[in-house]
Amino acid sequence: MLELSMILVLVVVVSLAFDYINGFHDTANAIATVVSTRVLSPRSAIIMAAGLNFLGALFSTHVAVTIASGLIDTTRFQVVDLHRPSALAAKLKSPTEAVSRYVTEQLSPATRRMLQEFTPEVAPTKELQTAMVNDFNRIITQPDLYSAERFKGVALKPDTVKKAEAANTLKPEKLANLNRTMLEKAFPHELDSGMDSVQVVILAAIIGAIVWNLITWKFGIPSSSSHALIGGLVGAAVIHGGIQTVLWQGIVRKVLIPLVGSPAMGFILGFLLMGSIFRTLAHVHPGRVSAAFRHLQIFSAAAMAFTHGLNDAQKSMGIITMALVSARLIAEPVVPTWVVFSCATVMALGTSVGGWRIIKTMGHKIIRLEPVHGFAAETSSAIVLFVTSHFGMPVSTTHVISGSIFGVGSSKRLSAVRWGVAQNMVVAWILTLPAAASVAALSYELFTLFGLGR
Repeated sequence: MLELSMILVLVVVVSLAFDYINGFHDTANAIATVVSTRVLSPRSAIIMAAGLNFLGALFSTHVAVTIASGLIDTTRFQVVDLHRPSALAAKLKSPTEAVSRYVTEQLSPATRRMLQEFTPEVAPTKELQTAMVNDFNRIITQPDLYSAERFKGVALKPDTVKKAEAANTLKPEKLANLNRTMLEKAFPHELDSGMDSVQVVILAAIIGAIVWNLITWKFGIPSSSSHALIGGLVGAAVIHGGIQTVLWQGIVRKVLIPLVGSPAMGFILGFLLMGSIFRTLAHVHPGRVSAAFRHLQIFSAAAMAFTHGLNDAQKSMGIITMALVSARLIAEPVVPTWVVFSCATVMALGTSVGGWRIIKTMGHKIIRLEPVHGFAAETSSAIVLFVTSHFGMPVSTTHVISGSIFGVGSSKRLSAVRWGVAQNMVVAWILTLPAAASVAALSYELFTLFGLGR
């Protein structure tokens, strides 16, 4: 099996590769309208987008924290984390130190019965291993695990002790992470503290997202890199530890609801803003309107590029942070500075490559755009992306700008929008989560065949 450090390095490298692909895959989201209206040349638009993507990525980490801690449970013990199940069962059957006695007191009656039948000469049954894991997962949610007397002789860091003494004030996810860390220190030979299986889950998730991104990029389909990544996380996590490994409340609240709500909000804002512009400037000569919005669209495209970096670059930041937390290299999901700058730089480089196939779809196939339409669509999208980023929602830039363009087109007349293109895009959106999840699950299984993760 590869060492944890090697797996972790691979996760970081592949995460940055995803960030780079996300950059050139989603370049069109920020610049398609400004290019299609000929306000900026493609080269100038890409340079602007790359620079503002970089700046946007430095602005916030709220979305990264959601990715790192709010979607899958990386704290739960799995059966594969029992490094020496026979030794652990023997300790719990006849506890001699304080932590073992506490854990034994917390065991379920069914686990105790199986322990009484256990003999050290025979490996514990799968049922007993599963029961011990379930009890440990219940124990890590309890705030009374730590006491100075109980953990006397266990090498805990001063920062860990400080947090343990204030366990009642911690959020559930931080408490679980803290308690798992203390149990791993108390049972260093019995519990696998490396969590290499979680690293493999993360690696498989990124592979699933990258494969789907490349497929949709190849065929010029404006799908969501964000939801490809989240689909990959869900697929790999379920195949690894079952449906309980996924934090479904977070998926629904932070992903599925914004998945539907963000393009709908983009549509509504685009429709209302374009309608307001029509009514306000109805008596102004079209040439003067077009000339004015050619300048204004540069600012709206800049805002769109900035908010694209603000939301999308944080996906890879969150993935890397999740890997660092699960590897116990950082104590909680706070994005390190080097991660922020690395992801910002790589996304800017990817953006500089461009995504010409998707630019064609976004800028020409939905509706024939004029500068005023581009301004309305980009402004609406930037507002939605800024708000969702503030609340830590990993939404799709592609979905938002597409919804805004549809709203702008519909404000003129419904027939102005090519709804056949919209239908194809919606199908791609619906397929993204399950497709990326399937690829990630398959990737995880392939990795385990080579001895990783299990």
